[in-house]
Amino acid sequence: MGRIDDLANQYVADWAALNPVGATYAGISGYDDQLDDLSPVGYDARAELIRRTLATLDVTEPDTERERTAREAMQERLGLELARHEAGEVASEVNVITSGLHEIRQVFDLMPTEGEEAVANIAARLNRFAGALEDYRTTLRTAADAGHVSSRAQLVEVAKQCDIWTDPAGDNFFHGLAESLSAEGALAAELRRGAAAATAATAQFGQFLRDELAPRGREKQAAGRDRYELASQYFLGARVDLDETYAWGFEELARLEAEMRTVSARIAGSGASIDEAVAVLDADPARTIRGKEAFRDWMQELADRAISDLHGTHFDIPEQVRRIECCLAPTSDGSIYYTGPSEDFSRPGRMWWAVPQGITEFSTWREVTTVYHEGVPGHHLQVGQTAVRAELLNRWQRLLCWCSGHGEGWALYSERLMDDLGYLDDPGDKLGMLDGQAFRAARVIVDIGMHLELEIPKDNPFDFHPGERWTPELGWEFMRAHCRVPDENLRFELNRYLGWPGQAPAYKVGERIWLQARDDARARRGADFDLKEFHRQALDLGGLGLDPLRNALARL
Repeated sequence: MGRIDDLANQYVADWAALNPVGATYAGISGYDDQLDDLSPVGYDARAELIRRTLATLDVTEPDTERERTAREAMQERLGLELARHEAGEVASEVNVITSGLHEIRQVFDLMPTEGEEAVANIAARLNRFAGALEDYRTTLRTAADAGHVSSRAQLVEVAKQCDIWTDPAGDNFFHGLAESLSAEGALAAELRRGAAAATAATAQFGQFLRDELAPRGREKQAAGRDRYELASQYFLGARVDLDETYAWGFEELARLEAEMRTVSARIAGSGASIDEAVAVLDADPARTIRGKEAFRDWMQELADRAISDLHGTHFDIPEQVRRIECCLAPTSDGSIYYTGPSEDFSRPGRMWWAVPQGITEFSTWREVTTVYHEGVPGHHLQVGQTAVRAELLNRWQRLLCWCSGHGEGWALYSERLMDDLGYLDDPGDKLGMLDGQAFRAARVIVDIGMHLELEIPKDNPFDFHPGERWTPELGWEFMRAHCRVPDENLRFELNRYLGWPGQAPAYKVGERIWLQARDDARARRGADFDLKEFHRQALDLGGLGLDPLRNALARL
């Protein structure tokens, strides 16, 4: 082990002590009864750790090529984290998908629940919840005083989430969690007290957002070019020309919709529109599952089958990664996401679905590609394989390094790969994949367009409001016209884009860069290029920004 590895491993140990919630997410044991310090002091302490680590990295030379890649990855990731902190983005960030509140609420989804110690840890965190939110209110007030505050619309939407999480007729999250656990006597009483306190604190936090912070919130949701450029670089791990990428989004969406029309003709007859093909698929009882538990079981079966089929053929999947759990999330915001395994793999990688209230029927043709995205060869293979590679990757690389452009780009690349490998020969499943790709292309256009308030090209291929400037209202109209997503899900999606600038394009732009990296490798290797070997080498680099990925691949 070299000096860079020693530094990285020490960073993980120091980081976990300052981020006990993050430690649970990463599967690092010993912190499950604690919550993060969400006060200004806590945020500053985490930034100072990054600052010290970067200063040491700058004067520490790598001993090997492997450590050179690790050093570049750490400098890129930590450097951008620090830049976001110093720009006031980290402490002030409140949107419908991420905030200090979301982090400490969602950690309960990953905590062990069996055994007295596990239940006691949950009770301890529940009883610390109110104090953490009180500290977080101080942080948000301090950030607002310095001119850093989220948009008014996002703050109001998060307040609504607090209402749903605490409503006995809604998610009733904390009481539901406590009631689901096996406990007696004093521990049962601690659980009940903690659930009541966390419920009250979350409801009060919603009122704080609505009554105190929202009036101070930004009226405009658009980030503007300076904030967006930093966000885009952070989520991609690469610098891209935003104006060129915006124009490419229109071209890519037009290309995908042309392919969708070709597939639609196979489904609903010559000349059929995409919507007509969708109607045929949705009316097919063989492609409909009733009940969210039955749908979870369908996802599990498909995920298991993909692992079995791909292992030993297109990938060599480590034994620890040949297990995935498909789960129903205890909330109902419509999101679909993956959480990685614990460090010792006692907790497997998991695919989650937060089913919106009232949704009881599910169309499988839409979600075959989702299972490949979240499972294998997507996130589960990528994240799980990284966690296994202790002989190649230091602890920071295995547990903490995440870049949306790299991770989500790989997962979207994986969907297309499964089509190339023949797993989407069914025209319905193929249309589902293309529809998902088109959805990601549309949000490249909308995310960049809305946040930079760009002009809609006068010659755009859809004749959509040519020459006008993007607004959230036009973003909604465009997404509804080009995405086959229920309104309740699409509304959450649009709110997510508006509150989390730069993240949504990371999927499609990340896939674009992955494809470019593969083409570059093919050009370098010529007749010696082997796709399976390319995937192995690329994934063995671990998670890293896309610019460091391209640099590392070029040196192989």
